[in-house]
Amino acid sequence: MRTESDFIGQRKISKEALWGIHSLRAKENFPDTTPFHKEWYQAVGTVKQACYQTYLGFLKAMQDKFPDQTVSFQLLDSDLMRLLVDVAQEISNGKHFEHFIVSAIQGGAGTSINMNVNEIICNRALQLSGKSCGDYEAIDPFEHANVFQSTNDVIPTSLKVAIMQLLQDLETSINSSRMLVEKTESKFRNVLRQGYTQMQAAVPSSYDKLFSTYNNALSRDWWRISKCFERIKEVNLGGGAIGTGLSIPRFFIMEVVPNLQKLSGLPVTRSENLSDATANQDGFVEVHAILKAHAVNLEKMVTDLRLLGSDLFVNREVQLPQKQVGSSIMPGKVNPVIPEFIISVAHQVYANDMLISNLAGQGCLELNAYIPSIGNAILSSIKLLIAANKSLGEHLFKELTITPNPVEETILKNPSVATALSPYIGYHQASKLAKEMKVYQISIVEANAKLKLIQEQNLLQLLQPEELLKLGFRIGETL
Repeated sequence: MRTESDFIGQRKISKEALWGIHSLRAKENFPDTTPFHKEWYQAVGTVKQACYQTYLGFLKAMQDKFPDQTVSFQLLDSDLMRLLVDVAQEISNGKHFEHFIVSAIQGGAGTSINMNVNEIICNRALQLSGKSCGDYEAIDPFEHANVFQSTNDVIPTSLKVAIMQLLQDLETSINSSRMLVEKTESKFRNVLRQGYTQMQAAVPSSYDKLFSTYNNALSRDWWRISKCFERIKEVNLGGGAIGTGLSIPRFFIMEVVPNLQKLSGLPVTRSENLSDATANQDGFVEVHAILKAHAVNLEKMVTDLRLLGSDLFVNREVQLPQKQVGSSIMPGKVNPVIPEFIISVAHQVYANDMLISNLAGQGCLELNAYIPSIGNAILSSIKLLIAANKSLGEHLFKELTITPNPVEETILKNPSVATALSPYIGYHQASKLAKEMKVYQISIVEANAKLKLIQEQNLLQLLQPEELLKLGFRIGETL
């Protein structure tokens, strides 16, 4: 064991632990077990790496400008900074995550996140230097690992980096889902199906029209997600505690974000108002609203398919893939588990949206203390939606089958098909035809043979799929 101290007191720490006293106090103060997102942890490493590389650039600029002049503050050794760059790169690659012991749900605006990473960086650097963990006189979590940084600029900046990286994966997954939907749309072009409004039979439609609504919705989702980068690309890195840059060299403030952009390959830019970027988190609210819109579209889509593939449709045409046994007591039962999973995901996203909105509004004066919970919720939503799209594509659309029933037994026996005759025989006459069909459970052809409201040849022409599906009718058209 080793002993570490802070201004509150002393604690015993495992000799080999890369975390230290500040991480331990956070773990004890926040005894929740919600795991922290590894993607955010890695993004903190990337941000730290950019900070250390910027410090090295600052040292060189100082040496070039003041080669023989002693500056009024202590400069850190360039070899130490290069070592910190290497360790930050390790964290960016996901290493040492087992030493990150802080829960995702916490107080303190992310100070615990920042200090846990600072302690990992210091102790790992001490190991590489042949020194013992906890020897902070050589490498210190505050003086060295946190140089020219604040929790209040490092943590929200790293969150935006993690979000943008995951959004790239979400874009890809949405587009994959959309392509599978488009294939289904093409496969069943002009295949008639019964349309429904308010769960009641409506006018005829087709399967390609149904799947085109899903295709278009996913296309909008993909476009909106691609625009999210614009909403959160401005970061406050270099702004320090409240965005004023107090105690941070102007060189560092100007150069650190361009270095982060090169490292991450992401379109991050320094906010023109660092105080605004520190105090206000409405960008996260806006981005998550776009995620919520995607969740809404996914829920609508799979709810439709769950209904169409259910036993409520006795002669169902849509068959959902059978993925797993559905009951521990009812033999042969198979449940629509993929739609149910996606619906569950959607409702978790809705809950996250409320939480993010509420906590973003809880920002107070120069800072929002709830960045950890906001970040946890938004990263959770993105990862859930990636999983939902993967499940939708791999386990639903790839194996979805549709076997249309004969038109004579479905479309032509549904009274709503009489709507197609309204322009030619009027609403009231068409209503008589529909009523006859409903009362005697006969087709529109059989009902018209009894009532003789339209010539059979004209009726058969109007009942052709291309006539039922075309967009409106032209004035002056003759039968």
